[in-house]
Amino acid sequence: MTPENPPTDSAITDQRKADHIRINLEEDVSFGHLTTGLEKYFFMHQSLPELDLDQIQTDSVLFGRTLKTPLLISSMTGGTGRATNINRTLAEAAQAAGMAIGLGSQRAAIEDEKLAESYWIRDYAPDVPIFANVGAAQLNLGYGATEMQKAIDMCEADALILHLNPLQEAVQPEGDRNWSGIYNHIETLAKALPVPIIAKEVGWGISADVARRLVDIGVSAIDVAGAGGTSWSQVEMYRADNWRDRRIAASFRDWGIPTAHSIRYCRSVSAELPVFASGGIKNGIEVAKCIALGANLVGLAGEFLKVAVQGGVQATVELADVITEELKISMFCAGAADLNALSQTQLHTEF
Repeated sequence: MTPENPPTDSAITDQRKADHIRINLEEDVSFGHLTTGLEKYFFMHQSLPELDLDQIQTDSVLFGRTLKTPLLISSMTGGTGRATNINRTLAEAAQAAGMAIGLGSQRAAIEDEKLAESYWIRDYAPDVPIFANVGAAQLNLGYGATEMQKAIDMCEADALILHLNPLQEAVQPEGDRNWSGIYNHIETLAKALPVPIIAKEVGWGISADVARRLVDIGVSAIDVAGAGGTSWSQVEMYRADNWRDRRIAASFRDWGIPTAHSIRYCRSVSAELPVFASGGIKNGIEVAKCIALGANLVGLAGEFLKVAVQGGVQATVELADVITEELKISMFCAGAADLNALSQTQLHTEF
């Protein structure tokens, strides 16, 4: 028998987003053995840096907005009641710390406008870059420029993230399995939208070949979201309600391109391409390594989510300040006075 009032698509999406928040906060969703690869690199320590630590510069400009620190609160939440306060907390912290912020997938609010409030953060972050976010798979399900513009308008976004998550969709019982033809849809979208498109993985990295093709069809920036941080196949493993689905999801715990490698792959495509690094970044030293490897912006998700839920705006700002101070000290001891100098600083792998 079918229920008299079966759940709507938006209700199912709402529940899925709530599950994702809960699982990320409560369960071990890390990779098993695969790491970011950042631990294999080190800076040549400068015993006499000839710099004033207090004069180290970490500011930059992205999509016409000035950042005080090259940090990004990576896309996480939205589309569920609990996410409203979380997103506002993160947005206030982003504004105070001068860092960028990405929203979680906005599909739920495109399907049900009542959920749009959970994504409205521009009042809380008036001066920093905000990235809207929709799954690329939706382009095969009838989404086009109209739906993407709704997502952009929903938060007055400076750019639109199209997240690429074929593995996550493949291990979801309700996942979107048809990814054929997506390149053509993205190319059409890039010509139609008034803001830049950012192609973002969700934790398994982007190869040089994929990055090159994305740039060729009009994508303006790439977030590598490499392996070594949150394993979304593990998240889906915890969501699964039967042995078969749990087994399949768990098998992919160590799948993906490590973050360090994916940064290098994407940077090799173009010297001018804005490359964002995310996937398992833990501290300012790793932020510095990412920039030296070729990143322009570095994102963290899980740490910001946990501290925002547990400590609110002040604790989130303090975490961003600590990571930025770690970055500055790394730059100081590597002899880099600003982010441009850091991007040209050689990393070493010989031990």
